[in-house]
Amino acid sequence: MKKIRFLKVQFDAEIEGWELPAFRGAVIQKAGEQHITFHNHINDQEVIYRYPVIQYKRIGRNPALICVDFGVDEVHHFFNNRNLDIEISGRKLSLNVKYLQMNQFTLQVWEKSFSMRLTQWLALNQENYAKYRATTDEFVHLTLLEGILKANIISFAKGIGWDVDKDIRLRIDTIEKSRLVTYKEQKLMAFDVTFRTNVSLPDYLGLGKGVSHGFGTVRQVRTQ
Repeated sequence: MKKIRFLKVQFDAEIEGWELPAFRGAVIQKAGEQHITFHNHINDQEVIYRYPVIQYKRIGRNPALICVDFGVDEVHHFFNNRNLDIEISGRKLSLNVKYLQMNQFTLQVWEKSFSMRLTQWLALNQENYAKYRATTDEFVHLTLLEGILKANIISFAKGIGWDVDKDIRLRIDTIEKSRLVTYKEQKLMAFDVTFRTNVSLPDYLGLGKGVSHGFGTVRQVRTQ
């Protein structure tokens, strides 16, 4: 079990999905590129391979920031600016806060399971993509993706210093959609899936590849 701070800031401007990288770049520029928590790059050639604790999302049509654990402390470098106007796609946007929610979230492995939906999930690296394409067997696909998703959760846990000492159970119920998307000028397979796991995860957390760019957003499916 580990308690983390989790901050969601949604702005009232509107952007298209393809403008999310430009929003990310504008926020990094406002915060200052010397603050590497916003981008995890030492320079143009060197990348810090760690879980991104500041993530850039599109919630509805609004740009948003998700800050995890010590990312909550770092985001002040952006909000210290008096003027939060940015320019993307040749137009100026005023980033007025529409919704702000700060929670302390308890990460825990439970006996019960939670139903989750994961969208725009970049699950497959080059090796796993070859395995996925080598068969049309749905059971093989599900087994492969379940193993990857479990590894993504463990990778997130390690990234925020949570030592998971219990067995994680996970089952993908459905692959709702799969399609090719562009990420860093590469075409990658993105999945929308529903799954069940005994790990509690906060809404809008990112899992998998490209989470700082808005990919792999998880939300709990709540029944009435």
